[in-house]
Amino acid sequence: MTTATFHTEGRRITGFTVQGHSGYAPEGEDIVCAAVTSAVRLVECAVNDVLGLEASVKVRQKDASITLKLPAHLGQTSESTCQTLLAALMVHFVQLAEEYPDFITVMEV
Repeated sequence: MTTATFHTEGRRITGFTVQGHSGYAPEGEDIVCAAVTSAVRLVECAVNDVLGLEASVKVRQKDASITLKLPAHLGQTSESTCQTLLAALMVHFVQLAEEYPDFITVMEV
């Protein structure tokens, strides 16, 4: 199962960790893992490559996980954009979890 954990401080989403393989289908055919991976990569590219914010990204092959953490002090525009991106990612994952409840779970801590 894939677990998506969103880290918050008050109302601010500070980052996320996505861990594990969904197990929906064999590797290379798993549409749940593909949807999750694509969404995570889109957000990471938007934050780091498009906005140039240098969010911390840690990928661990050992437990099939990726963690993204936003910088602490962002300008108002960057903060607003990042919160929109992370909230959209959370909504996307919640919708996936509703459609595939045995393969992905979403938590907020």
